Amino acid sequence: MATWSAFEAAAPELAEAGHRLLYQFGPGLGYLATVRKDGGPRVHPFCPIVTDGELWAFIVRGSPKCFDLDRDGRYALHAFPSPEKDDEFAVTGTAVRVRDPDARDRVIAGTSAQVGEENEELYRLEVHTALLAIYEARGVFPPAYARWRDPSI
Repeated sequence: MATWSAFEAAAPELAEAGHRLLYQFGPGLGYLATVRKDGGPRVHPFCPIVTDGELWAFIVRGSPKCFDLDRDGRYALHAFPSPEKDDEFAVTGTAVRVRDPDARDRVIAGTSAQVGEENEELYRLEVHTALLAIYEARGVFPPAYARWRDPSI
C-alpha cells in the first residue's frame, strides 16, 4: 500500500498537479467518497491533508463516514474542480485509522485547515490509484489523462 511520498516518487508530475488542485483554494479541499453498509456510495466535502509524506483525513467520530471507513476502509477522493478549467484529480485507496498522538500533532501542524478537534478521528489514506484529467479549455473534451497505480496491488 503506497504512501503519498511513494506515489510522488513514482509519478512526480502527476502528484504535483494533484497537489496543486487539492490546495488551489488554500487548505486542501475535496470530496471523500466511502462505501455505505448497503454498498452504496456516500460523498461529502472534506479537507484532505498532504503532510509528512502521507495523505490524511480527519473524520468526525461517530459519523456515518467514520463508520464506513472503519468497516470497509475503501475511499475515493476527488479534488474540487478548477474555476478556470475542468481539470480533475482523483485518488483511490484504503483508509487506516491512526491513534498515535504524535502523528495527530504532526498532521495538525502540517495544515492551515481547521481540523483535529477532540471529536475527530485521524485516518491515513493509502494511495492505490491516481488519475489526472487535463482539459485544453473549459468544455473541450476529451481531456488528456495521466494515471498511476500502486504496483504492489
